[in-house]
Amino acid sequence: MRGATGLPALAVGALLLLVTACGGGDANGTGKDAKAGGVKEDTSASQAVVTVAPKDGADSVATSGALKVSAEQGKLTTVKVSDPKGGEVEGKIAADGASWVPDQHLASATKYKVHAVAKDTEGRESAKDTTFTTLVPQNTFIGQYTPEDGSTVGVGMPVSIHFTRGITDPQAVEKAIKVTAEPAVPVEGHWFGNDRLDFRPEEYWAAGTKVTVKLNLDGVEGRPGVYGKQAKTISFTIGRSQVSTVDASTHRMKVVRDGKQIKDIPISAGAPATTTYNGQMVISEKLSVTRMNGDTVGFGGEYDIKDVPHAMRLSTSGTFIHGNYWGGSGIFGSANTSHGCVGIQDVRGGGDSGMPAAWFFKNSLIGDVVVVKNSHDKTISPDNGLNGWNMSWSDWTA
Repeated sequence: MRGATGLPALAVGALLLLVTACGGGDANGTGKDAKAGGVKEDTSASQAVVTVAPKDGADSVATSGALKVSAEQGKLTTVKVSDPKGGEVEGKIAADGASWVPDQHLASATKYKVHAVAKDTEGRESAKDTTFTTLVPQNTFIGQYTPEDGSTVGVGMPVSIHFTRGITDPQAVEKAIKVTAEPAVPVEGHWFGNDRLDFRPEEYWAAGTKVTVKLNLDGVEGRPGVYGKQAKTISFTIGRSQVSTVDASTHRMKVVRDGKQIKDIPISAGAPATTTYNGQMVISEKLSVTRMNGDTVGFGGEYDIKDVPHAMRLSTSGTFIHGNYWGGSGIFGSANTSHGCVGIQDVRGGGDSGMPAAWFFKNSLIGDVVVVKNSHDKTISPDNGLNGWNMSWSDWTA
């Protein structure tokens, strides 16, 4: 019976030992957790002060120069500016953490939310949330662009943008337009006057290149009080490479596709008194039939042909490469007889697919290059049509 009575006493002692071990208590009855809890959390307010300009609730805010976030007695850690659709305005926090500004202009007539956070030297956060609305412009402009979205074009096609108002801040407008290529290649813009901006690479595009144009013009102040109202992305594809060279002295045109000559076509270029421009010209328009009237290009009543077939425009001033049914068949390949265009043998109505002009029309893309050489004329002006290739790269990028 003594052994039976001793067992409960032993069990109680073991239980007390176990409780002591689990509790980890010290002589004062406090454990490690209680000791750690002795360090008080700093709940005092952050010393950092966040300031957002414009003030909360402001309207008619300028789209450029008005938005700025700053911090005093601390450094900015987060700045988020977003529009109602969730689009975020890109920007950078300064290296010293004291300020943030957007990378680009804001859209017009848009309500923005600002969320900014700064930390003081103790790591305590201070946040500020505001809203503001940008101005509603009274006067606007857009950019009318070529080529068309989704099109397939030749290797010479630039991106050409005509603005509906003259631009007095070209830097701001050009900054709002981004042209990228895949495979990647440097693409630069060049202004012709104050209402046209073209983009191209140094050399012709490579066949198969995908080009994307982002017009972020909404809110850009292109001239005092006149704002862009366009936010659009377009893309186009470069097709096979085709460059055709017209030799005005031999009266022939050689068509080279993807580096291989595929056709040698007899032509008739500008007559001695009305020569054809030299230079690299880009096909900007294709017309199955069109009227050509000398009155429209400074030749008086010398000609008025109402049904010129297979016409492809090479310049704004009226240079075409087109079918010619009115000239005798003997002129092609032997004489220059036109008023400055390049003529190819054709039939009236253009209905004979076996004619050289019909073949060339069918096998050409807008954006293909036609080079004219050995003509007794000057080189075409780079802004006369889509012909910026006649400007050196150094001049283009100057």
